[in-house]
Amino acid sequence: MCEGGPVNKDWEDRVAAAWATFDDYPEERAHEFRAVIDALVAELPEGSPLGLFEQACAWDSTGHSDKAVPLYREALARGLSGYKGRRAKIQLSSSLRNIGEAEEGVKLLTPELDAPSDELDDAVRATLALCLSSLGRDREGLSLVLGALAPHLPRYQRSMANYARALVDPQD
Repeated sequence: MCEGGPVNKDWEDRVAAAWATFDDYPEERAHEFRAVIDALVAELPEGSPLGLFEQACAWDSTGHSDKAVPLYREALARGLSGYKGRRAKIQLSSSLRNIGEAEEGVKLLTPELDAPSDELDDAVRATLALCLSSLGRDREGLSLVLGALAPHLPRYQRSMANYARALVDPQD
């Protein structure tokens, strides 16, 4: 069982294999890659949130944020949740930023800061930081990025975490 509906491991493996070949498609052949994804999506029930998500990813990855946005939105509206739902929110926010709607990206990702922690936490913060920067809120964005980076440093974790907080709350 996958978020958004039942999918077998074979299908997931074939999607992963298709994505592993993404770099084999130069820009002028991007439509061929999207066709591979579309063929896999055609195996799912019509309107599958997972299928919409994969198509959004394909459009997004081939430089068409404008075409990806409605697909991400529809996938989430149809119930895409869990890990892939979180990925969809991150990628939708990035695409919204790319098409000049960074404020909507901030609204979508801000609640994710309080979501259960997973390996996507740093991607949430990085994408949110980019959205904030696009809105001229660079100090908030830098605070998020430093806060995400601090735990990964071999030293200075406490100092960097404190500096990150001080960027948005100088009283600290």
